[in-house]
Amino acid sequence: MSTSIRQIENDPHFVVIDEADDYIVVDKPAPLLVHPSVPGNPPTLLDGLQGLLAYEIANGATLSIINRLDRETSGLVLVTKNPASARRFSTAMQERRVKKEYLTLVHGWPEADAFTIDQSILRKGEITESPIWVKQMIHPDGNPSLTHFEVEARFEGVGGRRFARLRARPVTGRLHQIRVHLAHAGHPVVGDKIYGADETCYLDFIETGWTEDLHRRLLMRRHALHSTGLRFDFADGDAKQWEAPHPASWDQFCGR
Repeated sequence: MSTSIRQIENDPHFVVIDEADDYIVVDKPAPLLVHPSVPGNPPTLLDGLQGLLAYEIANGATLSIINRLDRETSGLVLVTKNPASARRFSTAMQERRVKKEYLTLVHGWPEADAFTIDQSILRKGEITESPIWVKQMIHPDGNPSLTHFEVEARFEGVGGRRFARLRARPVTGRLHQIRVHLAHAGHPVVGDKIYGADETCYLDFIETGWTEDLHRRLLMRRHALHSTGLRFDFADGDAKQWEAPHPASWDQFCGR
């Protein structure tokens, strides 16, 4: 039986990357929730921003999260402060005038230094039984999904096993797209409880919390996916761009 160890803490300490009168951009840590989902949630990013921007909110500001990240995905989150700004950034997203970049650590060494995955995605439960309701899968009846990948580093880690650091540039924005595409390619994201080698890691985590057994199976407490670049190109010719470095904890995993 697994021995229980300290639960993953919900680190609420985000970093402000940029702020203007109509928006704020932060670097969200994992596993901080972006916004409350059920009553009794631990502190969320939205809670922290409401505290930070309390004076502006008291004077009419309304916060809107433009790009949402999964709890275990860290990195750039853009939040607008008024409806006009929310419409401007949201319109740019609808018109595909946004470019996103992610960094990730994966199992194995991809054969090519650069490759593209063009595979449609849909929820697995629509095709077959799945104990994980949210789990997605590759299927021709799904939504078109396209991701470009570039290998930035190859290294050996625990037990001489091979790992790689990749830069991912998703063209579409499907749920779990990068993680599903990499698992399909045979290079699942390190620490991925759903799309790794054994989906029971997710079910065990929900039941028991973090354990020594899960640490042995997953190697990392959260999945190694980080939103590192975000750029908006507006129809009027204006552009906004931000970057956030990968989490410092990754350096130890990579042997630096």
